Amino acid sequence: MLPAASLLTTLLLALSIAGSAVEVRNSPITLPIARKLNTSGGTINLLQRDKAHVAALKDRSVSTLNRRASVPVTTFDAVLYIAQVGVGSPATTYNLIVDTGSSNTWIGATTPYAKTSTSVNTGQPVSVSYGSGSFSGTEYTDTVTLGSGLTITKQSIGVASTSSDFTGVDGILGIGPLNLTQDTLTDDLSGTIPTVTQNLHSQGIISHLVVGISFEPSNSPNVTNGELTFGGTDATKYTGSIAYTPLTTTNPASTYWGIDESITYGSTTILSYHCWYRRLLAPPFFMLPLRSIDAFTKYQSATGATVDATTGLLLVSSTQYSALKNLNFNIGSKTYALTPNGQIWPRSLNTYIGGSSSAIYLIVNDIGTPSGAGFDFVNGLTFLERFYSVYDTTNSRVGFATTSYTDATTN
Repeated sequence: MLPAASLLTTLLLALSIAGSAVEVRNSPITLPIARKLNTSGGTINLLQRDKAHVAALKDRSVSTLNRRASVPVTTFDAVLYIAQVGVGSPATTYNLIVDTGSSNTWIGATTPYAKTSTSVNTGQPVSVSYGSGSFSGTEYTDTVTLGSGLTITKQSIGVASTSSDFTGVDGILGIGPLNLTQDTLTDDLSGTIPTVTQNLHSQGIISHLVVGISFEPSNSPNVTNGELTFGGTDATKYTGSIAYTPLTTTNPASTYWGIDESITYGSTTILSYHCWYRRLLAPPFFMLPLRSIDAFTKYQSATGATVDATTGLLLVSSTQYSALKNLNFNIGSKTYALTPNGQIWPRSLNTYIGGSSSAIYLIVNDIGTPSGAGFDFVNGLTFLERFYSVYDTTNSRVGFATTSYTDATTN
């Protein structure tokens, strides 16, 4: 457990900053993202996959060496976010998972790397283990194309000779913090690799190290419903203003895009201020930590939900669903309310997770470890679909805003 003084310190750091002189609105540099349910292994066991994923992420952040070599490989994520990225000249298009929780970009899991005149073999072995899958291979530099006409030259990419648990995709587009590339070059464990976002900045294509992300709720298993905006934000994708909060200084959440927040269900406090971790390639659940006053049990009790024996998810009746209250995320001076519809799995997708087509499943579950350890909460699918998010490396902060889909009823 963190001492109370430490939690108070991180709480004071979480003051929200609305607006900024460096905020760039209406950035023209965008890349569409497709959401895809990963049914390659048959019926999706959401709870099992997500808990394994979170456990591996925690293990990954314990030490630098763990990031490279000893992260347990788990069954791959249930929900994938995919962008089409060109590599080479002429470019070959690869379907890459967009990940704010890792920073290496690599290809070759499915579609072989097509070398062109712009391909340069650096001779450096490279490898990364994730909470879901791994790859090893050789580092190249090459021309990378994001969207229409957005070209990065001499971008470091990993070319996989082996990979695991990446069925149906070609690799990862990593847009996380630079420090996550440390230890991935086998012969240079202390070195880091410039990320795609950093090279966009250093080559003068974008003026700020900022990525904006928008999604729209959908009840389709496969749909292009998202957008990455490099170098700024897209004002057409959110309403009102973006409120920013600093990245936490508390480990291990500070390894990723971690901030501090508290959570209430209606007016009932479920979780006091703790560090949490947010990423785009995220488990679909909001995962509450087990603690001395059990946050997950408090939520379950307040909703009246029962555990479904088939899926392991919380199950509510139609009457209980009608009585659900908002789940409120208090970040800095702002509160982001997840409506009752945002707290349930899309009912039209129930059969993909082995559930009953008429059932109502909640997407909140426990993270499986005690709180107060600096990695206490993960925001997932429905939050991303209802709130615009901004990852600002320049100012070490994350921003959020409401959208026209914040109160959507599509689930």
